[in-house]
Parts: sequence; structure tokens; C-alpha cells
Amino acid sequence: MKRILIITVALTCFSASLAQQKQADFKTVSGLKMETEYASDIEEVSDILSFEGIDYMRLKFSGEQLKGKSYRLSVKEIWDGKIVSDTAVMDSRSIGVKQFETLSDTVFKMKVISKHTEDNKLKMTFKFPRFSVNKTYEAIDSENYSLRNLGDESNLEISYNKSFYLLAYILPYEREDGSLSWCDVGTSGNDIENWGEKFGIKHYLLFEMKFE
Repeated sequence: MKRILIITVALTCFSASLAQQKQADFKTVSGLKMETEYASDIEEVSDILSFEGIDYMRLKFSGEQLKGKSYRLSVKEIWDGKIVSDTAVMDSRSIGVKQFETLSDTVFKMKVISKHTEDNKLKMTFKFPRFSVNKTYEAIDSENYSLRNLGDESNLEISYNKSFYLLAYILPYEREDGSLSWCDVGTSGNDIENWGEKFGIKHYLLFEMKFE
């Protein structure tokens, strides 16, 4: 019965994610918009991604003020409710190529591919328009990590010139009945840095984005 409960909750959460595909209806007062596509439109490819435990997400930002902005993606590693590191994944101003330091269009696209590996690492690739960045982070021995879009799930505000929460790579919350839920965590609002203590989550990654 416990296994059935876990599967049921996981499927419910996954269905909600699919329903949010290409959705951009969340808080924005600045005109900055975001669209998200999950997995693949091709059923067979989606099946393979799921079988291999790979999260695949495509993000599209659009807004008149994007043109001429730099962008920075950073990550906080949170263990046992404590932030142990806060580092940059990508800062366009540090690329060293003038033409790549700021955006030349009103649309910015990126892809994120992630997987928990057998040696207990979180392997991630961030694909930007002209290049990609590979990162690896320490993890616990669990195949239950899931990459979430916080803008979609928690209806968080995104804007220019200040950091906003973008993604979280999380473990699920274990309910009293033994079932596991990622949605309970991902939809719990903006107190994100305290998820570890609130939900008893051992470890997660929290990504922030900034256009300025």
C-alpha cells in the first residue's frame, strides 16, 4: 500500500507539471514573462527521459527591457536547513566576450538538463544561446530528486534588476502516511530557504536569476 501511495502522489504531481507546460501566467509587474516546457513533445523521448531519471526543462524569457541586460544565475546549496554555499553558475558579464555580456534581443532562451548519478552527484547542464555550462553538486543517496520551476509552482514574482527564485532541485516531503510529495514543497510559497527545516528535507539546490 505504501508503494501505491508514493506512485499516486508522484503521478499527480507530474500531471500538474504537464498541465503547466508553456504556461506564463504568474506574478509579473515589470512586463517580464516566462514560459516553461517540460520533457518533450515526443512521447517516446519523454518515456526515455523518465526511465533514465533525467529532468529536461526549456525556459523562455521575454520582455522589452531584456535587450541590453546582463544575466546571472546563482545557486545556493542547502543542507539540513543551512545554506552552505552561494555560488554563480553563470554571470554573462564575466564571459570575457563583449558581445555576449548583454542580451541583444527581447527574448532569452535556456535549457536545463539534470540527473542524479550513481556516485551520488547531481549532474546538471545549463544550455544558453551560444554556449553551455556543466555543473556537478554533492547529493544524498536518493533517486527522488526533482527539478522544479518555482515561478510556475509557487506563483512567484519575476522582475528586472533584482534576484528572483527560478528553480529548485529538491527531495520530496514524506507525509505521515508514508507517501512522498514534491508538490507540497514546490507550491509552499516564498519561504524557500527554510524548506529544509519546514519539510525535513536533508538537501536541495535553490537557483536564483537576475537580469540587470
